Amino acid sequence: MVDLPVFPDSCQRGPLPSSVFFLTHLFLLLQPGKLNSEEEVRVVGPGEPILALVGEDVEFSCHLSPYLDAEDMEIRWFRSQISDVVHLYQGRQELYSQQMAQFQNRTKLIKDYIIDGSVNLWLHGVVPADEGLYGCRFLSSSFSKEAIWELEVADAFLPGGSPWKRAFLGTLVALPLLLALLMTLALYFFQKQRQCQEKLRKHAEKDKERLTAELGKLQTELDWRRAEGQAEWRAAQQYAVNVTLDPASAHRSLEVSQDGKSVSSCRAELNPVVGDPQRFSEQTCVLSYQRFSAGRHYWEVHVGRRSRWFLGVCLASVPRTGQVHLSPANGYWVLGLWNRCEYFILDPHRIALTLRVPPRRVGIFLDWEAGKLSFFNVSDGSHIFTFTDTFSETLCAYFRPRSHDGSEHPDPLTICPLPVRRTCNLEEDELDTWLQPYEPSDPTLGLW
Repeated sequence: MVDLPVFPDSCQRGPLPSSVFFLTHLFLLLQPGKLNSEEEVRVVGPGEPILALVGEDVEFSCHLSPYLDAEDMEIRWFRSQISDVVHLYQGRQELYSQQMAQFQNRTKLIKDYIIDGSVNLWLHGVVPADEGLYGCRFLSSSFSKEAIWELEVADAFLPGGSPWKRAFLGTLVALPLLLALLMTLALYFFQKQRQCQEKLRKHAEKDKERLTAELGKLQTELDWRRAEGQAEWRAAQQYAVNVTLDPASAHRSLEVSQDGKSVSSCRAELNPVVGDPQRFSEQTCVLSYQRFSAGRHYWEVHVGRRSRWFLGVCLASVPRTGQVHLSPANGYWVLGLWNRCEYFILDPHRIALTLRVPPRRVGIFLDWEAGKLSFFNVSDGSHIFTFTDTFSETLCAYFRPRSHDGSEHPDPLTICPLPVRRTCNLEEDELDTWLQPYEPSDPTLGLW
């Protein structure tokens, strides 16, 4: 659970957690996408007038929206105007020498969350002269913004040394008047309390409505992105090609089927680099017989329930001996699964992917001229990831089933039959064996 800063309810006595701030903070966390670097920065203060009794401590909360690191900013709390300093934070320290005499030894800055742009200022022992307008200003090299609010001070009944106390002790004649005053004050504070609670309720309802609306927009965007991914996948299928495996390129620990459509591990890989799934002393892989030097090409691979595999493309000229880092910089564009649930790509470092549905069948679309290699989850038609690069050499389809690791489903990697709808740009000596009649899909290789 993330620890959130606590801002006190400005309408109640003492620091209490603010449901308004919590909902606002949650709303900001759930907002899709990244903050626009040009988004206007605002300073958010209490917003509503703050009511305090004489002798009480009061807290002024202020934060930046969107949240920014304010540790190196100047934060000035002032009274009525900028020059009337209540408290000054500058150069990562508090400058008490510039305070107004009225506020010396009465302020305390809480800056536990200053790196998120959030600070609180405590004012101790409120007196009637403290009533009026207050503000806080955040100043940096790029902006200067401030927030203004009002502090209302109510006299406590019978303050020490007041004429009312002496009169009360001197005579009982004023007792009815004092009782009336007490009832009036009690009624006043009761009404203030009700007003504050009503305002808080309305603010909470508005925040809840805004949050619900934003969540609805987020869900709509997710649905749209899913629909877009499915549309992109279906568009890619029109470029289906018949890919076969080249047994001559297979590592000796791999077994390629006679029809060139499946590959599995017949024995353990030799000398794997323990703990690093992206580096291997030998390339225990197999490449496609076909070479791609232009055009668009789509194929699908049944991965079943294997716990480890790599799929993608590589340069036809890359060496497959010695330690290899499977990254675009070395001529490899691959998607991988490690230990049943860790999906990732290497671009050039390992980037984890979160998939809503584990793919049992992966679609791969190569657009050579556009420099794009896209992966799709055929199980639900969703887009997984797209590499964007510049291809200048001939590419091959890349398959690495990985050695059997004891899982219950040591399925081979199998190229799925698809309807070939067009000719493709291939090397000239491959055209005779490339176009083959469409074979109906094997029901055992369907969607799970």
